[in-house]
Amino acid sequence: MKISPNKYVSLAYDLSVGEEGDLELMEQATTEKPLEFIFGTNCMLEAFENNIEGLAEGDKFSFVLTPDQAYGDYDDSKIIDLAKNIFEIDGKIDEAMLFEGNTLPMMDASGNRLMGSIVSISDNTVSMDFNHPLAGEVLHFTGSVVGVREASAEEIAALFSQQCSCGCDHAENGCDCASGCSC
Repeated sequence: MKISPNKYVSLAYDLSVGEEGDLELMEQATTEKPLEFIFGTNCMLEAFENNIEGLAEGDKFSFVLTPDQAYGDYDDSKIIDLAKNIFEIDGKIDEAMLFEGNTLPMMDASGNRLMGSIVSISDNTVSMDFNHPLAGEVLHFTGSVVGVREASAEEIAALFSQQCSCGCDHAENGCDCASGCSC
């Protein structure tokens, strides 16, 4: 069976970032804990799916995605200073939540959910980075197809009735995550 729309796919892979000769391993899915998803449901990057479409169980793959094929270029305008008081709950800041390097679910003025990483905290402001963690990176994938099978009607229904860990609502608009989750 080959990878095609609505197939349940399991992949083992290494994801490295950087330029040839200077790669850093960022993520790994193993045969014991593979990446599993339903192909063609907007849960994976389009360029990622284009590179594995038509592969079968046991096939190996190796491909590179440029920033324009993945999460875009790093954009300095996506670093925003927010008033520190918006992080208050009952008039107090939760110090266990508000610290440099932490990633928080946020919502913009239009109600869109997005993830932001805290860059710095001052007395009155919190500087947050709303770039995807892999923005600007060249992504190198090497791996193999662990399994391909028909997705059940229940799996497809469950996919579109849930919210993934990044907060996107599959039921309303599919998953266009840009947050790094692998829903």
